[in-house]
Amino acid sequence: MRWLLRSKIHNATVTEANLAYIGSITIDTDLIDLVGLWPGERVLVVSNTSGSRLETYVIAGERGSGAICMNGAAAHLIKEGEQVIIMGFELADKPIQPKAALVDGRNRFVRFLTETEKTIIEP
Repeated sequence: MRWLLRSKIHNATVTEANLAYIGSITIDTDLIDLVGLWPGERVLVVSNTSGSRLETYVIAGERGSGAICMNGAAAHLIKEGEQVIIMGFELADKPIQPKAALVDGRNRFVRFLTETEKTIIEP
């Protein structure tokens, strides 16, 4: 058994950092559904801006809002306006095909990324 990437939202922009909220990351429900994440699922969040990395869990945000909100203590590490990658993993006994979605600066779906493509993404 190995931990494998299953879901990825690439180049999302943090729309809010809310210290007063108790933990987690709020993600637009459209994006959650698009890549197959579940509310409550553990995710790794990596900031392309600051290099910060953290684990938290998913909360479903308003559908179509483009929301990517760092909540609670995570808001100390990743701030509003930072560009992030959000990843979910699966324990599996054979290779799986991850769903990796590229989003634009407003967190709207652009296209799915493939494992074999080499993509240069403008900041």
